[in-house]
Formats: sequence, structure tokens, C-alpha cells
Amino acid sequence: MSETFDDAREIVADLQRIVTPDGVQENYLLTAGGVDHWVYARGNDRANPVILFVHGGPASPLAPVAWEFQRPVEEYFTVVTYDQRAAGRTLHTVDPENIAGTLTIAQYVADAIELAEQIRDRYGVPKLVLLGHSWGTIIATRAALERPDLFHAYVGIGQIANARANEQLCFEYALDQAREHDHTEALEQLASIAPYPGDQPVTRERIIIAREWAQYRGGLSAYRDSSFYFFMAPLLSPEYTVAEAEAMGDGNVFTLGRVLDEMLEVDFTGVTEFPIPVLMFLGRHDYTTPTAPVEAWFETLQAPYKRAIWFEHSAHLAPWEEPGKFLVSLVTYVRQLSV
Repeated sequence: MSETFDDAREIVADLQRIVTPDGVQENYLLTAGGVDHWVYARGNDRANPVILFVHGGPASPLAPVAWEFQRPVEEYFTVVTYDQRAAGRTLHTVDPENIAGTLTIAQYVADAIELAEQIRDRYGVPKLVLLGHSWGTIIATRAALERPDLFHAYVGIGQIANARANEQLCFEYALDQAREHDHTEALEQLASIAPYPGDQPVTRERIIIAREWAQYRGGLSAYRDSSFYFFMAPLLSPEYTVAEAEAMGDGNVFTLGRVLDEMLEVDFTGVTEFPIPVLMFLGRHDYTTPTAPVEAWFETLQAPYKRAIWFEHSAHLAPWEEPGKFLVSLVTYVRQLSV
């Protein structure tokens, strides 16, 4: 089986190879907060603006799945991402137990800022474009608020505005859909965690049940009951070996329990002013990080420039679900803010 994956990865790697004379294609380690982070940079032209893309999860790296949508973006931007502490390949640059106590949102934000400074210097640009996806929007939003001098603009994809409200809306959607389709198994499992989130601890097990049935009704990938294409993509990634891809779940299990309580307290709705241009890429069918709290917050948010862009045929994975619109939106609305 591994030989089959090896052959497929060689084909993907050849297609992905940057061959332009002034292109960028490099993987390397940068230290932030005392941890060596794996960093991945790709783009056709070093003169293009640089994106720093903060991945979701927790501990769901972008690098091994970006090959499915990112190549066209690299014609207009140099795209840099990194495996966060305790995520992906970065998990094994240190003894995980030695950093268990450092898994706080503040530390992830400090890491992002320290890496942004180094990436800016490495590519000789005054500022970066900052993108965050899902859990990464917590890190990226705070980084933008703390260090606006580092960034031309911020783009939130699957933005988290109020984490506890998200849990309630996700559950309500799953329950409504289960009732509409008279889905006995879903109704029984959802009843087992009700009321959700309620006053009981929000455990990994309860989250999985709520998410599973919301995603079964298109809350992760619109119109789909699964996202096989996304979860299996690392097996074909040139950036990861099969063993590294199969070990990605270790980082998620290690991380989630340690950040969950703090993550559930995230609420940006009290932020009334944003110091840099801010854009939201919103999946119309997103019930993994539901859009209602984001839409309400964004309507009142003051910023030098702001724009909400709806992806009408996407849920939580807009770059994968509507890669054409993702590219056009970046080129039309974001690139002009960074040149």
C-alpha cells in the first residue's frame, strides 16, 4: 500500500514543483517560543505579496492538504504556512510532554507573531497578509490585534467570533436536520449530550457527537455527508510521509484537551475596532463554525476597510469547496491591499 501512495505522491510532487526562475519552494525550521516549527513556503515569484496562513484544528496542519487548492494562488502570492506547536511534524521536534504546559492561546499567538517577524525578514517584505482558518482564526485575530504593524490585512475563513455560541448553533442544526430526516441514530446520540453545550463540561466526546451529525448534513463540506477528500489528502501530500500523515491525529488528541476550556471562552464580539483591513470569507452552509455570530459581529466592527464575501456553495472548507472563488477573491480584494 505504501508503494502505491509513494507513486501517487511523486506525481503530485511533480505537478506541484515550482519551476519559475524567481519562484519559492522550501521547507525549513524556524524557532518560536523555544519550539522548532516546520514552515512551508511556495510561490511563483518572490516579488509577489506574502501570505501567512494559520491553520485550523487544533492541530490540523494546512501543509499536507494545501496541494488540493493552493497551486493557482501561488501565481499571485507566496504562501507560507507552518505546523503549530504540537501539530503535524512540529509535534516531533520536541518531547511533547515538555511543552504540554505551554499549550495556551497566548503562546500560540506569541508563536505566530515571532514567526511572522522572521518570515517578513526572510522574504524581504515590510508586511504580510494574514489568513486564519477555523481554530487558526483565534490565533490570527489576536495576532492582528496585538501586532497590526506586521500585516497588510487579515482574512478570516471559518472565523470564530463566539465559540460557545458556535457549539449551540452546531448542535441545533444537527438536531433540526435529524428531526427533518427522521434519523433515529442521530436523534439518539444527540439526545445523549443534550442540552448542549449546557452546564455540563464540553468534552471531546460530546463535541464529536455534535460535530459528526452536523457534518453529516453538510456542515463541514456543503451538500456532502463526509469529507473524505479532505481527511485523506495528507496521504498523497509531497510534504508528508505516509507515517507522518497517519500520525496527525496524535497532535489533535494531545492538543484538544489542553486548549479546549480556553477555546470555549473565546469571544471576539466585544472587539469593536480592527486596526487593519479585515475580510471574512463565509461559507453559507458552515455549521462547524456557524456564520451567524460572525455576521452580527462584523456588521458593527469598525475597520479601515472591511468586506464580507459569501461562498454560496461552501460550508467550512471554502478554499477546497470553491477554489476558483477563493483565488478570485484573494486576487480581487486582498492583493490590492498588499502591493
